[in-house]
Amino acid sequence: MPLLTAALLAEQRRLVLWVPVGMALGVLAYFLLPQEPGALWGVGLPAAGLVLGLCILVAGWLSLWARLAGGACVAVALGFVSAWSAAHHQSPLPELPRRAVVVSGTVQSVMVLPPRGVEDSAGARRVVLAGVRFATPLDHDMRPLQRTLSITLRPDDPASLAPGAAVQVRTLLRPPPFPAFPGGRDFQREAWFAGSAGSGRALGKVQPVACSNEQSFHGGLAACVASQQDFSIRLEPLRERIDVRIRQVLPGAAGAVASTVLTGEGASVPRDVREDFAASGLAHLLAVAGLHLGIVLGVLMAVFRISFSAWMWAALRWPCKELAALLALLGGAAYVALTGLHLPATRSLMMAAVVVLGLVAGRRAVSMRGLALAATILLLVMPQELLGAAFQMSFAAVMALIAGYEVARPHLARFREEGRGFRRWLTLHLVTLTLTSLLAGLATLPVVMAYFGEVQPFFILANLIAVPLMAVWIMPLGLLALVLMPLHLDAVPLHLMGWAIQVVLHLAHSIAHWPAARMLVPHMPGWGLAAVLLGLCWLCLWRPVWRLAGVVPLLMGVLSPFFVTQPDLLISPDGGLMAVREGRALLVGGQSRDAFLVRAAWQQALALPPHPFPAEGEETPDGALACGQDGVPDVCLLSLKGRSVLLRVRDRSDGEALLPDSLCAGMDLVISAAPLRQSCPGVRKLDRFTAWREGAQAIYLRPDAVRVVSDRDVRGARPWVMKPGGHGMPTLPLAPEE
Repeated sequence: MPLLTAALLAEQRRLVLWVPVGMALGVLAYFLLPQEPGALWGVGLPAAGLVLGLCILVAGWLSLWARLAGGACVAVALGFVSAWSAAHHQSPLPELPRRAVVVSGTVQSVMVLPPRGVEDSAGARRVVLAGVRFATPLDHDMRPLQRTLSITLRPDDPASLAPGAAVQVRTLLRPPPFPAFPGGRDFQREAWFAGSAGSGRALGKVQPVACSNEQSFHGGLAACVASQQDFSIRLEPLRERIDVRIRQVLPGAAGAVASTVLTGEGASVPRDVREDFAASGLAHLLAVAGLHLGIVLGVLMAVFRISFSAWMWAALRWPCKELAALLALLGGAAYVALTGLHLPATRSLMMAAVVVLGLVAGRRAVSMRGLALAATILLLVMPQELLGAAFQMSFAAVMALIAGYEVARPHLARFREEGRGFRRWLTLHLVTLTLTSLLAGLATLPVVMAYFGEVQPFFILANLIAVPLMAVWIMPLGLLALVLMPLHLDAVPLHLMGWAIQVVLHLAHSIAHWPAARMLVPHMPGWGLAAVLLGLCWLCLWRPVWRLAGVVPLLMGVLSPFFVTQPDLLISPDGGLMAVREGRALLVGGQSRDAFLVRAAWQQALALPPHPFPAEGEETPDGALACGQDGVPDVCLLSLKGRSVLLRVRDRSDGEALLPDSLCAGMDLVISAAPLRQSCPGVRKLDRFTAWREGAQAIYLRPDAVRVVSDRDVRGARPWVMKPGGHGMPTLPLAPEE
């Protein structure tokens, strides 16, 4: 114990770096609860922990262990309270009409989607509506939705849409979908915190509406809502004009990539280009975040420094370095606003502000303390972002870079001082670039495995070429084009920018088609990802040799997908689609409205190629799954791990046609895409009603038992978990005026 105390005393200046880690644990504790805590447990108990921690800090400040215990209590309590508060500040998910309905609202943003095929050469558009009302008798005089709706328009819709315009369109709506499998991506939680009510598909063409604040539609149409535009919405027309101009000069994929990095309009990037960038490890180039903002800040700071140096009067009297950093930060804020104030870019801007403040104050620009301060602020303001891939990847990459260069800086400085010359300069920069790509890539690799189910082994090679092109050619010319665009002199820099983008596109396409460019990995359990991140924090936040102990949980988390038990059967959230894991294949049968998305999620989670169920009267090569039993159509028998499961893939009678007792005899489980009703009495059953109540199902077959895990078991009863069937809060009309 004395040795441990002495070691911690030597590292006590770095103990503050663990404050955001403690807050993250508090946030995670809130989101892992099976039931939503009330005000007493959600605020009262953490407040008591906060007071207790402060008392311990004050009373035992001179004791290291008292400071550790008190600081841990305060950090965890703050994280829990911030998560509870953020969740309860959201408006409830509304009940959306289940049939086609005319919706009216205010255009918030418009995105151009990539073409789906040769016939769809122009591509559709997706419009986000705010202040939405429904034109149904039930929703007459309803309050405007406090959440937005995302509507995909018809490809042949010629309507000219601008943010702030009042429109109406006949639409088929749908709420945020349930997870495709227990523990899968939670779209409802994302929609809850993003302020989204759901999505829809336009059945007709958009009609503009000329209305005032007091005017309303008649004949069941929804009332017009006065536009309340925020700063991002006011910039939307400018963003769209820049996007149109870029596409005029650079048509095709190059223009889509250029528009993505300059305006944030990434929805128009073709799917094959996105696949190539993902397979080659360059997907981060299509997401405006820390890399792009760092390049913008570097370019602007260099321009301002050179300008101040050329102005002798200012160079002799002003603190040019600090002024250049502040002006570059203002330019970076303008770039983040222009690209849509996306959360990854906003997080990076906050980190950049901490860096600039460090420069102005004469402190080290990039330090672990600055990263901890940025993480603390973000966890207080947006605690839900802790569960997102962008938050985890950005902070893991920056933390690994800072810790890695803390170790490598003396060796790089020694190499720099040993000699001069172009060859040594080039070698140093290549080593630095390789080290940067290696540190950032390895730190984010487990997060990529957890969220995207794949590993790109050639990411270092791709980034060695693409990132320098982005830093010294694409982004500087793009910024020059933005400056010259009002003067109509942007064509030349845009064309030069397009040449470099074509090189990156060719690089991504080539590497994506190399053998083993994308290695699929099974779904990583939540505890595995937590072990990875905690191990990475232990490895990066300490400096003594005991930091190497963080490698153990890190490796355990990375290897966890290969050692956890995978489910043997999966049932979709609507009960219509079912899958059987047999050997190295995933057999999928049935029908579902979301079959494409569910099948893709299952394929990623199990890292297996999907195949259809065997035809009637056939069976799989090993005989585990056979279809067409006893002359009953659409019924399959699964014999696996000593268990027998009966699968009713389709039932056109909606359960009215009972299954023969001869089929049900000896079955351990009966699964049906339709209600089973009176079929198979005395046998454990999972049917459409089960999926309607409990969501997606995962079945684990064991020699001694059959274990069923549902989505409701994993997510519990939380505010963002919609009621069975995807029902939300009814949109009640306004009370009559007295």
